[in-house]
Amino acid sequence: MTSNLDHAKCLSPRRNTTAAGSVEELVSEQLEHFGISSDSEYGKALSSTATNLYQAQSDVMRLWDITSNSLKSLNKEDRLAYFNAKKFLSFQIAKILDTLQNPFRATYQSLSGGNGSQGHYPLFDNVTALFSATPVIVRTATYVYACTEWVDDAFQGKEFTHQIYSRLLNPTNISLANAIVDMEAGPYSADYLAWNFNSGMAAIDGLLSNVLSHGDVLIVSRNVYGGVYQLLHDYFARENRMNIQLAWFDGYTKEAFEAFYEETRHTYEDKLNNGANLHVYLESPCNPHGYVLDVPGISEVAHANDSLVMLDSTLATPVLHQPLQHVNKAARPDYIVHSYTKDICGSGATTAGVVIGENYRMFQPKGACMNGYDWSKTLFWDVYYIKGAFLDSEKAFDVLNGMKTLEQRIKSKVINTKVFTAFLNAHPQLRVNSHAVVTHDNAGLCEKQHTHGWPCALFTVDMAPAELEREVFVRFFDALEPAFSHQVSIGQTNTIILCPALTSHSELSPDEQKKAGIELTTMRIAMGTDNVKQLIAHFMLAARHFIDPHAPGFSAKFMSPEDVDNLYQRVSMEVCEQYYSSVPKTAELLQE
Repeated sequence: MTSNLDHAKCLSPRRNTTAAGSVEELVSEQLEHFGISSDSEYGKALSSTATNLYQAQSDVMRLWDITSNSLKSLNKEDRLAYFNAKKFLSFQIAKILDTLQNPFRATYQSLSGGNGSQGHYPLFDNVTALFSATPVIVRTATYVYACTEWVDDAFQGKEFTHQIYSRLLNPTNISLANAIVDMEAGPYSADYLAWNFNSGMAAIDGLLSNVLSHGDVLIVSRNVYGGVYQLLHDYFARENRMNIQLAWFDGYTKEAFEAFYEETRHTYEDKLNNGANLHVYLESPCNPHGYVLDVPGISEVAHANDSLVMLDSTLATPVLHQPLQHVNKAARPDYIVHSYTKDICGSGATTAGVVIGENYRMFQPKGACMNGYDWSKTLFWDVYYIKGAFLDSEKAFDVLNGMKTLEQRIKSKVINTKVFTAFLNAHPQLRVNSHAVVTHDNAGLCEKQHTHGWPCALFTVDMAPAELEREVFVRFFDALEPAFSHQVSIGQTNTIILCPALTSHSELSPDEQKKAGIELTTMRIAMGTDNVKQLIAHFMLAARHFIDPHAPGFSAKFMSPEDVDNLYQRVSMEVCEQYYSSVPKTAELLQE
């Protein structure tokens, strides 16, 4: 058990070399370190203040121990009391720090002879920012350090009060990392850590670079974003680069994966016997069709064989699926990836990404070893620390703001997705690839795995059954603007449409596109929060103008306007009822 003196030592400027055996000796060392005479009036006041601070550090650590041991047994009233008492204590500590600033400023100004030639010192202005109602945008490349031994600890990963460099850590960035872990891991948040990257692709590259070794075997779900396919196929799999052996999994269920895993293990038996690792990379829901994979079942199979599972859960967001909250740890993926650029931010103004994993795989101080896992293998030291794909504070702030409306935006998108896919599916000459359609092969997994069985907002529509000439299809497609935005990045508030064969998945060869279910006339639609009835009307008008002259009667096979209105009313009521019925009752909230 850590003693009060050990707790106090962390405040000492000689925390690593002190010979003090008491708080009094720590205080004497501190005064001597800064050349302050203990007999002077200043020395006596500083000695008294430092003594109280060392004792306060011990007392605060004792408060933390009491909280940790008692929190689960407290009723909600006591938890509220604990929270507010500690919140006020934070203001008291900050008030003491703020009081220190005036003599600090005066002393600093006296060093320049009072003419301000040394410029402004930033510590004077930062105290009140501690209590900003939203995370502060910290725009700095570097930080002010306290003393040599604290800086040394910071570079060893042992002192988080001392952030080294904004390429590594930034207070706004850390606020976002804490927020996404809370959303994804919920009751297990203490076990997980996140690192934010400058884009979703940077996050994926960072994760793969950390997990994979030269010559490893990687099982990849067939439908992944085209950029990921390109990264894997053109970089990691190249013999002169990482020589990763890629095995493309075409199924979605646990049973199909189990059979494919055994097949893959047999195919690469020699490599695996010679030290290669076999790991798994999934995208669920997947791009471009939005299909859901049985993530818990696949994770169980992989973990039974000591394989790591990496999941890109961008399209689910923590609203639709929270795979890290599965009660059975073996059913959880080892890593979660998000492209913040999409729904989590939602504004379309920021590119950002994140990797979430268990603490010991993400960060350990230099020299540490947890669960048999060496510190140098952690994502932080192995990749994040050296690659520099960090997320700057302005982008982190944008994502944090977007998170505030995520749940409401997803609810609106669910309504729009259900309505629009039902409208399209009613047309006999269109093929809708979406688990929002209850008769679709993937609908069962969506119902089983997603919150309320809600669909993701991405799906594809295949016009091939309509047997349209390419030129007719292109003219129709181009006419879908402005109701449908011709943009690439998904997850915004506006509805986006594109042809994946020509854009998001153009990196795939024609043969690979065919395997992924992508035709030249396949349209990928990412629903927004806009008025779905206006979208439907525009779609019908474009079909009437450009398709009907070449396929008479095509637009007449759409739903009637009255049926569309009834569909919208029914689906909206159904989704809202599901949402509101899941909110805990007031009596339950009082009893927690």
